[in-house]
Amino acid sequence: MNQYPRANTEASSEFEEKIIQVNRVSKKTKGGNKIGFSVLVVVGDKKGKIGVGLGKARDVASAIRKGVTYAKKHLISIPIVAGTIPHDIFIKRGAAKILLKPAPQGSGIIAGGAVRALVESAGIQNISSKVLGTKNQASNVYATLEALRRLLK
Repeated sequence: MNQYPRANTEASSEFEEKIIQVNRVSKKTKGGNKIGFSVLVVVGDKKGKIGVGLGKARDVASAIRKGVTYAKKHLISIPIVAGTIPHDIFIKRGAAKILLKPAPQGSGIIAGGAVRALVESAGIQNISSKVLGTKNQASNVYATLEALRRLLK
């Protein structure tokens, strides 16, 4: 008999988790190298809610868990109008420049890599995007998240 049942076991299944980036990091110490992992995760419910989390731990599984937990605590809502975004938006964040444009029905997701993962998790079906400035996945994810956050409702 489990006296303390695990909270929100059903709630966790409603979110889709996508791993964007897994980084192996190393710290030099007196006793040798300490290996760790940094994982960037996108969480979304395909109904307009998404979150991004960065988890760091000594093993990949723990880092993913930490990233998912952080992402679920920091969800944002995105306005979706007829399967796309309501208007064009161009944003600069650091070196990343992101252009997001609404697309007509049936166009699909015209986006690559990090932007595609974020947009799919949000539940947007038709969108066109262009990534300029940097190829850094983390920068592009955070810039896209900021662009989606700034969309007018």
